[in-house]
Amino acid sequence: MKITASSEVIVQSESRLWTEDVTIKYDDRVISQNLSVKIPDGSFTVIVGPNACGKSTLLRTLSKLIKPSAGQVVLDGKGITTYKSKEVARSLGLLPQSSTAPDGITVANLVAHGRYPYQNFIKQWTEEDEAAVMSAMQLTHTSELSHRFVDELSGGQRQRVWVAMVLAQQTPLLLLDEPTTYLDIAHQIELLELFTDLNQQGRTIIAVLHDLNHSARYANHIIAMKNGQIIAQGAPREVVTEQLVEEVFGLKCKIIDDPISHTPLVIPVGRER
Repeated sequence: MKITASSEVIVQSESRLWTEDVTIKYDDRVISQNLSVKIPDGSFTVIVGPNACGKSTLLRTLSKLIKPSAGQVVLDGKGITTYKSKEVARSLGLLPQSSTAPDGITVANLVAHGRYPYQNFIKQWTEEDEAAVMSAMQLTHTSELSHRFVDELSGGQRQRVWVAMVLAQQTPLLLLDEPTTYLDIAHQIELLELFTDLNQQGRTIIAVLHDLNHSARYANHIIAMKNGQIIAQGAPREVVTEQLVEEVFGLKCKIIDDPISHTPLVIPVGRER
């Protein structure tokens, strides 16, 4: 597979999730127009861009939370709106930017909500569901919190619990909107390493991240957005350049080689002191 940062991006033809000429509006305000993007299957794709450029809106549209006013989102060859919500939730797990837990719910019960797409009147809670919840809490190091109430946890602990709930869905595609929010640097790296492991095990990861250096280190496909449009997409070394960082973020910088990962490392120029 060859991916370039030019407007002619070559992606895998068997991509499971893409948009076709999508226009997204909030009331009468156009956020994005004629947006076409394919998520390479099996990739760790990160969407980057300045605040209010449409990153989270694109992610929510890909997940069926927002219905385009024109164009369509395609999942596994069919328009995503043709699927029932539970069908989408068995293929695609979403961690939204901000989530609110019901009052008085424990960590274990919240994570168990991730198994909702597999429940019905006939099939109730199974050993498979229990194993999925236990595994998700172990992966996110939240097992020791299982009996605590979610509303008494710190912001970082709550964020890891929400990630556990999404992982409990065991979906082949994971959509993550700023998953490292509220986490200290150690837990940020721990979580990004976890997503890398899941990606290497075959899951497609699509995440919105603010940190360009984290994006360049962990992603193998980057989508750069500005003013609701895609400016560039491709491999990190082809997208994260001095010219693009200045164009998209208005930031003068130098790009050097990360001595650990050998990926692009953004060094802001800043003002002279």
